Amino acid sequence: MAGLPAVIAAGEPLAYAALRIGYGVTLVTHGIPKLLGLPHGSMADPMAGSVRLIDTALGLPFAAQIGAAVAILEGIGGALLAAGLATRPLAFAFALQMVGICVALGPTYPWIDRGIEYPVILGLIGIALATRGGGRFSLDRRLFRAA
Repeated sequence: MAGLPAVIAAGEPLAYAALRIGYGVTLVTHGIPKLLGLPHGSMADPMAGSVRLIDTALGLPFAAQIGAAVAILEGIGGALLAAGLATRPLAFAFALQMVGICVALGPTYPWIDRGIEYPVILGLIGIALATRGGGRFSLDRRLFRAA
């Protein structure tokens, strides 16, 4: 089994890139429907659903503007994150977004059955990406020599 640690070590940068890319693409699939006014899953109008959640569940002012910022963050920021560009600030922003989603959904859907387990894990991935950076196979590293 002496070769297994070497295989794991060699594969780690690819696995980390796959995690970052998968995370970014997942977020893009939530942002693009909002930006383009397309249905998403069971939501006929995901932008309206986001704005309603921001307004009623979180009680924040400027819900429409915050909803637009979230859609841009998910749609464009998710694509940039998948490419590994501005990884740390974008991943941190996504982690904060997931905290907001947990606060908004937690009282209604605490766990399982449409619960907050997915925003919790997405938030934790965001924290991991924010603290570690884009990794070896990222535009951050290629352009700025930053991991």
